[in-house]
Amino acid sequence: MNKRISTLAKAVKENPDDSFYKFTLALEMLKIDETGKAKVLFEAIKNNDPEYVGVYYHLAKLYEKLDENKKALKTYKEGIKIAESQNDLHTKSELSSALLNLEFEIED
Repeated sequence: MNKRISTLAKAVKENPDDSFYKFTLALEMLKIDETGKAKVLFEAIKNNDPEYVGVYYHLAKLYEKLDENKKALKTYKEGIKIAESQNDLHTKSELSSALLNLEFEIED
């Protein structure tokens, strides 16, 4: 495990309710193909801090990678609602685009 991951893992352990540390650690886990660990972290953020809008795109993309397309579709849609409620047009646009792409892929 690299130093960055060790540092982030320690931060998560010391601050278990801090979504930013979990999110950053999950992204690092993806870089080393630890998808299971990343999924657990992303899902924990979504469940415990549903207003953390940044998690929806990455969690849905991970679901796509794991061929869990129904979960991906649902996650994109939930993220779009959160982004709308926060008036975060950039994130809403990214989520909407990703949702549309997945819907087209599923149709083929």
